[in-house]
Amino acid sequence: MTELVQLAVDGGVATITLDSPHNKNALSQQLTGELLAHLETAGADDAVRVIVVRSALDVFCSGADLSEATTVGMGVGAQRMVDVQRAIVANPKPVVARVAGAVRAGGIGIVAAADISVAGESATFALTEVRLGLAAATISLTVLPRLTDRAAAYTFLTGNGFDALEASRLGLLTLTVPDPDLDEAVATVLTSLLKGAPQGLRETKKLLNRTLLADIDARGKDLADLSASLFASPAAQEAMLTFLNRRKQN
Repeated sequence: MTELVQLAVDGGVATITLDSPHNKNALSQQLTGELLAHLETAGADDAVRVIVVRSALDVFCSGADLSEATTVGMGVGAQRMVDVQRAIVANPKPVVARVAGAVRAGGIGIVAAADISVAGESATFALTEVRLGLAAATISLTVLPRLTDRAAAYTFLTGNGFDALEASRLGLLTLTVPDPDLDEAVATVLTSLLKGAPQGLRETKKLLNRTLLADIDARGKDLADLSASLFASPAAQEAMLTFLNRRKQN
């Protein structure tokens, strides 16, 4: 089986790369399983001080794997999405998301869970669940705390896309930079983080994420169950199949 997520460690930085071109880094069970394993490995490695999550493609993440959702269901997938967010939030190392390209639905949960998210200005975002008869249930755990109530209502209810500059204004991103400057901007953030002592970084992250982590633990399972039930509903199944058929024809 081809690995969909790679892990490389260099100079105290663990780089976790999403590389699933056949479905544009959709959150399949295989991808989320490998992502969880690499987050755990990096978090336990004393040689690692900081973790970067990035994509090898021109798409960061296309959201849930709809092909999987319409065949095997989302019982496992929905809980995995909660687990991925928790693994980022609870990781003892700071997690930086390097965001380039399209980010849709569940992928936004990864961006929101990261401690620092830096994007190139051409990155685009959309919470498209509502248009498929779904709700952004599991990722609401990390996305809602980043947004104002008004921003959340607009992005969640309309499903409209928004660009990286808007994502920064809304609080989803830490920083948006011109595309040619993305790697330099991420490198600057990493340089600053690497100046922090491991204990200082670990304990500061605990302070920052205490409330968020408690909420994930308190409500994660219920939201995963809600998400799975919505994916299994006739309305959502019909909408997802229509979307998949339309994509095949294009």
